[in-house]
Amino acid sequence: MKKIFISAVFLVIAFLTIRSNINIIDKREKIDIPEKECYREICGTVEQGETLYDIFTKYKLDFEELLKLKEASADVHRLREIYPGQPYKIIIDDSSHINGFMYWIDDDNILHITRTESGFCAEKKTIEYEKKILHIGGIIKDNLISSMREGRENLMLALQLSDIFAWDIDFTTDLRKRDEFKIIVEGFYLDGEFKKYGDILSVEFINNGATYHAYRFKHNGEVDYYDAEGKSLKRAFLKAPLSFRRISSYFSYRRFHPILKISRPHHGLDYAAPQGTPVSAVGDGTVIFSGYKGQYGKIIIVRHPNNWRTYYGHLSRIEKNIKKGSKIKQGRIIGYVGSTGLATGPHLHYELRVKNKPINPLSVKVPRGRTVPQKLLAEFRDFKNKMDSQLVSITSPVFACVEKSKDNKL
Repeated sequence: MKKIFISAVFLVIAFLTIRSNINIIDKREKIDIPEKECYREICGTVEQGETLYDIFTKYKLDFEELLKLKEASADVHRLREIYPGQPYKIIIDDSSHINGFMYWIDDDNILHITRTESGFCAEKKTIEYEKKILHIGGIIKDNLISSMREGRENLMLALQLSDIFAWDIDFTTDLRKRDEFKIIVEGFYLDGEFKKYGDILSVEFINNGATYHAYRFKHNGEVDYYDAEGKSLKRAFLKAPLSFRRISSYFSYRRFHPILKISRPHHGLDYAAPQGTPVSAVGDGTVIFSGYKGQYGKIIIVRHPNNWRTYYGHLSRIEKNIKKGSKIKQGRIIGYVGSTGLATGPHLHYELRVKNKPINPLSVKVPRGRTVPQKLLAEFRDFKNKMDSQLVSITSPVFACVEKSKDNKL
């Protein structure tokens, strides 16, 4: 009986050893492969303009099996939707028959297709990251992006930060050298290697001597960022209709026009930005005009509550379905920077009017939105105090990601 038990233990150990040695894609996802034959891997990254048909041609694989793979994954992920830069792995036997296929759909999901006795079976698997809490500190040198480290993830972190303070700080006109920021943010790791940032949990931003705070707090199923008093950072209007640009012409009652060569009022702001830069609605409202209008060129006019209107002129094109009568939400992309109408080059002409009277957008003070409910203020304050104690510990500049927690708790 003892011998039988020992033999069983050895069989289990052998089985687990075989499973642990199964080849994995660069993200450590496993494919279950029958153990009785020899297999080899084809690993690669989708190239620009490449299709799965091209990949099968390159490696001389069976096109009938390609059709079967497409059929099996049709309801999970269409195999014609593969994109440059995404990794894949194909497992084939010594007869070049496919036993497994993996495609990295995005940062969070992998398509798995495996051969079974009845044919191919496809499923989408969620990648299990390890979440850590990171502390980041930095000093503004020129602009927000250049003050972050290089790389796509740091660019996305800068955009996330600018979105949080979009109602308070214009990251083109308001920033000053030596402004400081401290960020507490989720970091996602795979096999000990940093892969991407998650949600920003809290921020302290010192801009031109003024200190701004943001705390991520969830209640009633909705997530928002609040200031130290528990007031939402969101306002009726964004500070600007597009990100990372410069103001080339300010609001003025008497400006020399560069084309007409005369002095006349300039009832708005001109944002210089590359052709095609997305333009967002600064607030909720209804489109009352969308099309071509004289010197404005292609323009969108939006009516907001309390007789406020915003104008977005010189657009290269207007986003699909942005028509008269369309209801739009704050932050929605409505058009793209251009130079239509009377314009010397690509820029956005932005106007704000109240009861049809032009107002300087930079001088407008818009009240905050909702606040944390009274019954949740104690919970919010506890979270704020935890964040504050961690923000104090961050010394700028310390931009390298500093691990503060290996679990999902703060």
